[in-house]
Amino acid sequence: MKPILEVQHIYKRFALGVKQESYLSLRDAIMRPFAKRASSDKTFLALDDVSFNVYPGQSIGIIGRNGAGKSTLLKILSRITPPTSGKVISRGRIASLLEVGTGFHPELTGRENIYMNGSILGMRKAEINKHFDEIVDFSGVEKFLDTPLKRYSSGMQLRLAFSVAAHLEPEVLVIDEVLAVGDAEFQKKCLGKMDQVSKSGRTVLFVSHDMNAIEQLCSRAIILQKGALLQDGDAGTLIGAYLSANKNFNVNELNLTHDVQLKELAFESNEIPSGGDLRFAVKIAYAGEKPLLSDFSLLIYSLKGARVGIVDLRPYIDKFRQQDNMLILNAVIENLNLIEGEYSIGLFCVLNGVVKEFMDISQIRIKALVNPDAKVNPYQSQYRGYIELVNNIKTD
Repeated sequence: MKPILEVQHIYKRFALGVKQESYLSLRDAIMRPFAKRASSDKTFLALDDVSFNVYPGQSIGIIGRNGAGKSTLLKILSRITPPTSGKVISRGRIASLLEVGTGFHPELTGRENIYMNGSILGMRKAEINKHFDEIVDFSGVEKFLDTPLKRYSSGMQLRLAFSVAAHLEPEVLVIDEVLAVGDAEFQKKCLGKMDQVSKSGRTVLFVSHDMNAIEQLCSRAIILQKGALLQDGDAGTLIGAYLSANKNFNVNELNLTHDVQLKELAFESNEIPSGGDLRFAVKIAYAGEKPLLSDFSLLIYSLKGARVGIVDLRPYIDKFRQQDNMLILNAVIENLNLIEGEYSIGLFCVLNGVVKEFMDISQIRIKALVNPDAKVNPYQSQYRGYIELVNNIKTD
């Protein structure tokens, strides 16, 4: 099967500090070769030798920090801007939604903009007529269809633009972070539509900082870093690695209060099988009088920041033993029934009446439990949530 998109050694270089003239006279055109180019060496490499192939039916999430080159790449794929060097081979129509209002005219009505934008995307009038009612229904702007677009809110413009792009059956649908403008209900609706588009055999390229949305929609991910392609592979695996790399685990001498420090939160092993025991040690150092510890809990987060569990240690506060100016606890969490993946560990405590909460103190990795005698094979991790309950069920 041939790729629907071939991205071959794309470079994109921008000149810094160069102003574009509003118009160019004949004299300017003649003199330009002789003009000084003082700022010609001030350039910025937005994309640096980016190459990958996209196959029909794939949903690909493009991940990276601000300034990594994500939006520039999508503009090149959408033929809005050309690459400095390299080429993109496309074997299908591309519909893109990169900015609210792109491809729309504010003085035209919603109805007129549907036909104009459809034409820009290469659709015939008969094809637009075929999907017109679906576009209007999905966008929810029927009452304002004959109102000039300049009177639409940004959210209404987004609804109409996404609806046109998604319903006119392009072979490739390119979506930038613009969906963040929409409300939660419409974002959910858009993700459902993109999933439907992908399952129908068409291709989706999706840029977002919402890792949950990318993991839900995309089976493959590409990570860009400083304009270069850093990684390309399974979305779930790469999202975990990307989030983990951008965490700042700050366990070393963490100040809980002005005179109390968390000296250590250490695990016997930071990698255990699902359902295994997790042994850990806590060391709290203090200056002056022994602090009153009235609450102490470990917090378990997914790498996307969702709290998935709490280890309540209040019943075991009297188990902290004192050694010099140090409170020490050695304990074990039995049968930690999390599914495989990466998790960060945080802390909630109350010391001398002062409430403190911290994220990203440490990290653990849960491996899949391989059981050759299991009667039922587990679902893949992306379908199972965070805990496995199959062994917690009893029947009459």
